[in-house]
Amino acid sequence: MAEAQKNPVPVGSTTAGQIAVAAESTVATRMSAPPSFDVADFPVPHGREEEWRFTPLERLRGLHDGTAVANGTGVKITVEAPEGVLVETVGRDDARLGKAGVPVDRVAAQAYSAFETASVVTVPKETVLTEPVRIAVHGEGGVAYGHQVIELGAFAEAVVVLDHTGDAVFAANVDFVVGDGAKLTVVSVQDWDAKAVHAGQHNARIGRDAHFKSVVVTFGGDLVRLYPRVEYAATGGEAELYGLYFTDQGQHQEHRLFVDHNTPHCKSNVAYKGALQGDDAHAVWIGDVLIEAKAEGTDTYEMNRNLVLTDGARVDSVPNLEIETGEIVGAGHASATGRFDDEQLFYLMARGIPEHEARRLVVRGFFAELVQQIGVQDIEERLIARIEEELEASVA
Repeated sequence: MAEAQKNPVPVGSTTAGQIAVAAESTVATRMSAPPSFDVADFPVPHGREEEWRFTPLERLRGLHDGTAVANGTGVKITVEAPEGVLVETVGRDDARLGKAGVPVDRVAAQAYSAFETASVVTVPKETVLTEPVRIAVHGEGGVAYGHQVIELGAFAEAVVVLDHTGDAVFAANVDFVVGDGAKLTVVSVQDWDAKAVHAGQHNARIGRDAHFKSVVVTFGGDLVRLYPRVEYAATGGEAELYGLYFTDQGQHQEHRLFVDHNTPHCKSNVAYKGALQGDDAHAVWIGDVLIEAKAEGTDTYEMNRNLVLTDGARVDSVPNLEIETGEIVGAGHASATGRFDDEQLFYLMARGIPEHEARRLVVRGFFAELVQQIGVQDIEERLIARIEEELEASVA
C-alpha cells in the first residue's frame, strides 16, 4: 500500500486538510449511524456528533427532531420539460424512489418518511435534449418535505435546473440515476428568501461509462445544508462536482460531499468556491472521498477555496481522503481560505481603477471558472447579477 502524505496547511485555512489510510486511522467519511430509510434508526442530534458539530441545530426549525410538521403550504413545485421527457407524480410505493441512495442522517430520513407524493422525470434512452428541464421549487411560507427523481436512460443527454426560491422550511431527497453511457448536468440553485431553511440530500448513481456533472449555487436562506453524494454502478463512470456560494451576514451555508469510489476505474473531480462577508457569516465545506479496496484505477481530486471579504466571517473547510488500496491513478485534495490579494488590488488600482471596482473584478475572477461550468446562459447571467448585488450591499 502506498504511503499517504499529509498536505501542509494552506495559509489562512481555518481547518487543516486531512488525508488518511483507512488501516491507520478513521475519518469522517462514514456516518455514526448506518444509512436507513427509517427515521427511528437515527438518534436526535445534539450538535456534538461529527456530522452535526458545525450546524446550529436550533436554526433547523425542527427538521432534525421531528417537530417540524408539514402543513400543506410549504412549497409549490412545477416542472417544465422539453418534448419527449416523461414527467410523473407518483406515490410512496413507486419502486424508483430511493434507487440512487439511502438517507444518511436524521433530516434526510425524516424527509423520506414524511413526503406524500414524489416527482419523477425520465429522459428515455438515446434522447439528447437541446433545452434544459427546469424544476422550480417555490417556498410559500410553510413546512414541507419532498422527493425528486431524475432518471436518464442509456446514452441519453440532459441538463436539469433545480431552482429554489421563496420562503419555506424544506427538507428533501433528490435522486439522479444516470444510465450507461448517459450524460447528465444538474444545476441546483438555492436563491431562497432571507428566512428560509433548506436541508437536502442529493444522491447520484452513475452507470457504466456515464458522466455526471453537478453545479450547486447557494446564495439565499437563513440556513442551507446540502449533502451531495455519488456512487458508481459500473466501471468507467465520471463525476464532476462544482459549487459556488456567497455567504452573507448571519447566514449559515453548509455543503457536505461524499464520493464513494466503490467500483474500479472511475473518476471524480470536486471544486467548490465561496465568498463571505458580514458578521456571523458562516460557511462549512466538508469533502469526503472514499476509495474502497476494490476500486483499483481510481482517479480523484477535490478542492475548496474561500475568499473572506470582511471581518466577522468564519469558514470551516475539511477535505478528507480515505484510501483502502494503493492501486490508483491519482488522489489528492486542497483547501485554502484567505482575504483579498493585496497585490491584485494594487495592480488594478495603480491603473486607475477605483478600489470598489477593483474588488468587484477580483471576486468575479475568483468565481469565473465555476460560472462557466453552468452552461445555461440565463442562469449564468442571473448568478453574475446576484454576485454584483452582494458586492453592492457590502459597500452600501
